Amino acid sequence: MRVPVKLLIYSFWLFFLNCSQCQECHREDINYENTELAAKASYADGEAVKVNCMTGYTGLYRLKCEKGEWKKSIERSCAKKKCSNPGDIPNGDFKLAEGTEFVFGATLVYTCKKGYEMASRINQRTCRAQGWDNTVPVCEAVKCPAIHTDRDVTASGNTEEGSYGNVIHFECVSSGKKIDGSSDIHCEETGEWSDVVPTCKDITCTAPVISNGYVVEQMPEYQKDAILKYRCNPGFKPREGNPRCAKFGWTLNPECDEVTCELQSTTYGVEKINPEGKTIFRAGQSVEITCSKDYWFSFTKETSKTFKCQYNGEWDDRRTVCQEIRCEAPRDWYLSRPYNYFRGDMKLGAKISYSCRSGYRGTAKEATCTRDGWTPKPLCAEIMCEAPNIPNAEIVVGQKSNYIINSRIEYKCSPGFEPEQPEGITCDYRGQWTNIKKCTEKKCEAPNIPNAEIVGGQRPNYRINSTIEYKCSTGFKPVQPVRITCDSQRQWTDIRQCTGMVNMMDVCFTEKMCAPPCIPNAEIVGKQRSTYRINSRIEYKCSTGFEPEQPVQITCDSQRQWTDIQTCTGVLQWFNILPLNSIECCDINELID
Repeated sequence: MRVPVKLLIYSFWLFFLNCSQCQECHREDINYENTELAAKASYADGEAVKVNCMTGYTGLYRLKCEKGEWKKSIERSCAKKKCSNPGDIPNGDFKLAEGTEFVFGATLVYTCKKGYEMASRINQRTCRAQGWDNTVPVCEAVKCPAIHTDRDVTASGNTEEGSYGNVIHFECVSSGKKIDGSSDIHCEETGEWSDVVPTCKDITCTAPVISNGYVVEQMPEYQKDAILKYRCNPGFKPREGNPRCAKFGWTLNPECDEVTCELQSTTYGVEKINPEGKTIFRAGQSVEITCSKDYWFSFTKETSKTFKCQYNGEWDDRRTVCQEIRCEAPRDWYLSRPYNYFRGDMKLGAKISYSCRSGYRGTAKEATCTRDGWTPKPLCAEIMCEAPNIPNAEIVVGQKSNYIINSRIEYKCSPGFEPEQPEGITCDYRGQWTNIKKCTEKKCEAPNIPNAEIVGGQRPNYRINSTIEYKCSTGFKPVQPVRITCDSQRQWTDIRQCTGMVNMMDVCFTEKMCAPPCIPNAEIVGKQRSTYRINSRIEYKCSTGFEPEQPVQITCDSQRQWTDIQTCTGVLQWFNILPLNSIECCDINELID
């Protein structure tokens, strides 16, 4: 029985032994990049292990074995260590051989700048676990050999040991000579000078080739201080100054520039330029400039003008700029303080109030700025009186069209008007005549003549020298009309009073006159008068039923007889009618009636 029991116990031991091995964790199961191997090949359940990064890397893993598996408690991935920025080196530079970061294993390659060479044996540095290895390389300047000159040449600069970039300047000892060669040489990156050391020679110049021109009296060679004479072709002009032969050649480069004229302004106040878009013009060419509204060429007061480029490079009129239309302060002696009133905005259309000196008046309330200057023109006019217009009068001394202030003149009324004596009047400060008296016409009142009436109708008054007639009433004498005249004293002359009754039968014989004809069975055509003058003609017409039927014309002859009377005959022929020629006057009672 002992054997089976031992076998059973051994079997249980093997079982438990295998179960304990089933709970272990193994080193080969740790698979992290850039880490070192764990210290043991396996670890029991519950055992912890620290996994370190390889040299040149930073990070950490802490693991624990749990039931045959690794569990992470701390995890910081292993990454390359970083090196600090190596910094620049004087006169040199560096670059990474590969990669873009300064990390473990990175290598820097150093190079020197142009004109410098590497003085260090090693030109590389590598980022190690402790930082950059090797020292910073050194770049030294390239050296050129010493400079030696003859006694005619002086050299300035580092002539003994020139470094890259150093410049040596050469000059001649004599002012009458110049450097034959380069006056300046420099040390190149190859360690050689850029040119040979120059010598000195006499100062001379050769005639240059002049574009668009030619040399006058050209010589093979010109000595120091000689002046080069040259001329330019038509349309070109020489530069200002005279080229003189000097140490470094001609003091002025002899050139011929094309003669051109340039417009000063092509936008300000400009509406149009013809040709459009062109600002530079050759000699002989023209340009037309049209100014914008409210702009002009002030010197000519034109809004459009043509300018021509002359062969001296100047415009035929230099004032090619359009200017805003403005008015200057008027130069009028008669204005009062013009520079006080006329200032500020004096553009086109501006209006300014102003005043005039004593004795002058403004021709308007405001002056207006126009293209023709200030208007109205003139702004001030002398205060004057116009020649007085006095009806029925005339100036005593020669009349003028205008009179200045305080002028005194005399006028006299025309004959037949009063006042009769000359009157004096004065032109006052307002341009008005003072103390004018009207000339009133002298007139006669209508005459008052008893028993008479004015022939042709009576008026209230009559002018001097007027002549009228009056006639005495019937029965008063004189029988004939009387003519009277209004004299200069306003009196009627030659008045005859109408007096006494007259015998009407005497009327026919007081003068050579005819009494009205007595024609039976007839009547006078028109109004019948009491008497008729010699040669008077009248017409009469026979009554109805008598003939002749047509009117008959008769005449008062020099014997106071009516001629060509025809008797009215007809149904009344049985009447005993006296011959008409036997009756010279009508019955007195009939005349009175």
